[in-house]
Amino acid sequence: MDWNSISLGLAWIVIFLYTLALVVVFVFSATQAYLAWKYTHSKKYKPEAPQWKFNGTDSFPAVTIQLPIFNELYVIKRLLTAITALEYPKELLEIQVLDDSTDESVALTAQLVAAYQNQGFTIEHLRRKERTGFKAGALKAGLTSAKGTLIAIFDADFIPPKDWLLRTVPYFKDEKIGVVQTRWGHLNTNYSLLTKVQAFALDAHFTLEQSGRNSQGHFINFNGTAGIWRKACILDAGNWEGDTLTEDLDLSYRAQLKQWKFKYLEEIETPAELPVTISAVRSQQFRWNKGGAENFQKMIRKVWTHPQLSLATKFHASIHLLSSSMFLGVLSLALLSVPMLYIKSYWIGFAWYFNLSALFFVSTLFFFIGYWPMYQERYRSGWKGFVNYLPRFALFYTLAMGFSLHNTRAIMEGHMGKKSPFVRTPKFNIKTVSDSWKNNKYLPTKLSVNVLWEAVLALYFLFGIYSAFHLGVAGEWGLLPFHCLLFIGFSFIVFQSFRDRH
Repeated sequence: MDWNSISLGLAWIVIFLYTLALVVVFVFSATQAYLAWKYTHSKKYKPEAPQWKFNGTDSFPAVTIQLPIFNELYVIKRLLTAITALEYPKELLEIQVLDDSTDESVALTAQLVAAYQNQGFTIEHLRRKERTGFKAGALKAGLTSAKGTLIAIFDADFIPPKDWLLRTVPYFKDEKIGVVQTRWGHLNTNYSLLTKVQAFALDAHFTLEQSGRNSQGHFINFNGTAGIWRKACILDAGNWEGDTLTEDLDLSYRAQLKQWKFKYLEEIETPAELPVTISAVRSQQFRWNKGGAENFQKMIRKVWTHPQLSLATKFHASIHLLSSSMFLGVLSLALLSVPMLYIKSYWIGFAWYFNLSALFFVSTLFFFIGYWPMYQERYRSGWKGFVNYLPRFALFYTLAMGFSLHNTRAIMEGHMGKKSPFVRTPKFNIKTVSDSWKNNKYLPTKLSVNVLWEAVLALYFLFGIYSAFHLGVAGEWGLLPFHCLLFIGFSFIVFQSFRDRH
């Protein structure tokens, strides 16, 4: 048996897969940079949109607010306080509390709803016998009795400003508008490193991706909350379906395939609470990433066979639906990077290939440049802002790598059609750094099964760092920064997983 030939064949397989992963990450990063450019351009040329003028010339439409909740003991009072404070004609406002809870929060919610009914609010406490379809099922069930022509939706951790309806409803004067989506804000950005990274990632989505795509007429998505639908749009698109974990993305695409228009309002911020524990972030990330993959499988053929969509819209829709799958590319790059060090060291003829590996550096540069406009808009501009941006981006990039194993598992399950229940993200009612989540009854007591493998990967990339110093005559330094980031990212996830146990 020719072991040299076998080894050489394996080396070519590793190189091929590594190249494929490089290309995937590069295409995604280049698209992000393009959206950042379009976002910057759209800020200069903002088209006027038809709006109702509620000054006596236009009539207010009836609005139903749906509040899908499940075991929200800590935040239900805060939620209802914010919703009942919304400025809108009381006789035209209906509130549906869609309560699938299974704990003592049911009694508290019923008590609060009754109190608001006594104050003259049209508010209902709706309960189902079975949690069929999870959130999608609750929204669909509530829609059957909803009196409003417009349907606003808020998750339990959101606190809309008082003028939210007065600023969003007017855009439905355009009869083609099916959805108005607002930007998420954050109540506890500076609570921890974990919340800072989440805020950074969400701000990138809401500032660059939503604005960049919407400004070009490409598909965007209702984000599950802090948005308002035209009821006729929901029904025309086929109503809510619970066959994916991201019912919001699913209905969004079905509506836009029906030629409904979506309006994204970056200037309207709807604050919400960010998860403060790794376990909560894991459940949220798993649902979002698996749901994205499920919707790719469900929607991609419909997108590409639609006769009225432009090639550009089809491309951006594909990248959008595949965005979660980028983690598969990142994990593949990471796992193959250590063998690549040894291939370069033992087969000198492959040294030329490492010039192509600079594509990862270019991808990182695209992300770095692309997210800077968002940081200037949301945080701070100028040279002082740039100095603050450097560590924030590095932190985001490092922890995104650390989550790559967890998110890849979710992605693969989504693409393979494996079903799993809708796991809610526990809410904490965290407002300041002094608030504690330690006694939250909804936190899991068991460690995620991924923690062991994440620890193994941390050691694997520590070996990659070691290898950089011991391969070749003078060492192999090209992938050392990459391996350092991976080691720190996975180590942080493991450390926080043990630290957050209660």
